[in-house]
Amino acid sequence: MASELMREGTPEELLLDCHVFDYPRLMQFAETHAPAYAAALPFPHIVIDEFLSDDFVRFVCARFPDLRERPGQEAVSAQTEDGRPAQAGKRWISRESAVDLAIRCLYWELNSGAFLGFLERLTGIAPLLPDPYLAGGGLHETQRGGFLRVHADFNRQPELGLVRRLNLLVYLNPDWNPAWGGDLELWDADMTQCVQRVAPLGGRCVVFSTSRHSFHGHPHPLACPEGQARRSLAMYYYTHDGGAAVQRHETLWQALPGES
Repeated sequence: MASELMREGTPEELLLDCHVFDYPRLMQFAETHAPAYAAALPFPHIVIDEFLSDDFVRFVCARFPDLRERPGQEAVSAQTEDGRPAQAGKRWISRESAVDLAIRCLYWELNSGAFLGFLERLTGIAPLLPDPYLAGGGLHETQRGGFLRVHADFNRQPELGLVRRLNLLVYLNPDWNPAWGGDLELWDADMTQCVQRVAPLGGRCVVFSTSRHSFHGHPHPLACPEGQARRSLAMYYYTHDGGAAVQRHETLWQALPGES
């Protein structure tokens, strides 16, 4: 699959040039879809199919590191308030130095001024700031049987204290079978129902506004075959609080309806 939002060229050419996207097209997309973004339920968001081309996704996947060889970022200890495991079977890597140069080039573009301009026009949130530390972001991978409970994310960048405003998720799962599960679920503020489900298909991007009520996750154990995994790239964006009193909170884990 091609992507109308990307420039023409091989993945190698685009990444090493740090110029993956066709910005006039990207900005036109933002202008066209900004009203739908703002009106989306249960909170502002958008799903962008073919954000990355299939060839590009496969190129990145071929350079996706073996996260089992990188201890220290395995999500095994987090718990909900009632003591339930909050996540399982998940690993991630946030350090730029631990990934291939091509993936670092993608990070750099997604944190560039031009790309921030696209996000600002799409979401109406400005001025946005990137996170050079990639706190909690970077490459994520969940194995068979793994899950991530519904939650609202931590709201302050740990090193800089900036206020978290946006999440951008890009799925790196070519040939993903929706029967394997792993759908991103977006829940209402009262945690009474899942309003949207988004399959983690390769090249698909999800952007959503973050708040203490932007509840999301993939809470059901993955049914993918052994040797497969749910992979994604996560980038988070921030603003200065302008002196407003925004109370810091860590991840707010939620129980699903009917859980006791």
